[in-house]
Amino acid sequence: MIEAPRNDDHLNAICKVNLPGYGECAASGSMGSSGSSGSSCSLEQDRRAAVHDLETDSYFRPLRTDQGPYTLTLSVQDNRLVIEMENANGEPVPMLVLSLKPYKRLIKDYFMIVRSYDEAMREGKPSRLEAIDMGRRGLHNEGADLLIDRLADKVQMDHATARRLFTLICVLHESKAMIWRG
Repeated sequence: MIEAPRNDDHLNAICKVNLPGYGECAASGSMGSSGSSGSSCSLEQDRRAAVHDLETDSYFRPLRTDQGPYTLTLSVQDNRLVIEMENANGEPVPMLVLSLKPYKRLIKDYFMIVRSYDEAMREGKPSRLEAIDMGRRGLHNEGADLLIDRLADKVQMDHATARRLFTLICVLHESKAMIWRG
């Protein structure tokens, strides 16, 4: 895999991430008052870390524009990921729409890992936490690779940015994951 070149001027970066239903996500990753009350501790921690990391260190460049940094609004509509974008001037950049069907297994596995991690935390089993964390990293890598491949003709991004976006794709499926668990 080819890593995207890093650009010190931060023009090819994400400056803000919005997740409808989670309130406005500021650089600190604070959820706001409209966040989901059913979030597990590790899921909320993942969301906060992904937003913070995207807003402080990311490489994201839509191929048909170079007026970053960009504001992203991520949502799920009709089982599709919708990424609405604005450039540094607040002007809309063509949105990206991506079927989430290829991610279904990965998203289910993500929530199984989150649940296992929370259980291991409650039970105080550090060796189990280590093994779960290794699985989580592998799952994030697989999700990031799929995202990079599927958006290659529209967006250039580095692997770390894709991993963080994959985390947010999973977070957006939290209510659906409750149904999958049942």
